[in-house]
Amino acid sequence: MSGPPVLPSGRRHGIAFVVPQDWTPEQALAVFELLEDLREVICSHYLADIQQAMRDERQQPGLPFMGPPSF
Repeated sequence: MSGPPVLPSGRRHGIAFVVPQDWTPEQALAVFELLEDLREVICSHYLADIQQAMRDERQQPGLPFMGPPSF
């Protein structure tokens, strides 16, 4: 058994949704702009907490976070 599909975030759980195939470009833009605004509002309040949570999720157990790789 394979389990639920992986969402773009990499998670296997979340809000199940389907984007209709018959939106007009204007409808798609309106939703896109709404999501941009929502992201901005959330980040203005929680950015530092979100960044820490993302670091915590990506850190392997037992290994210290060493920062992004240098090129």
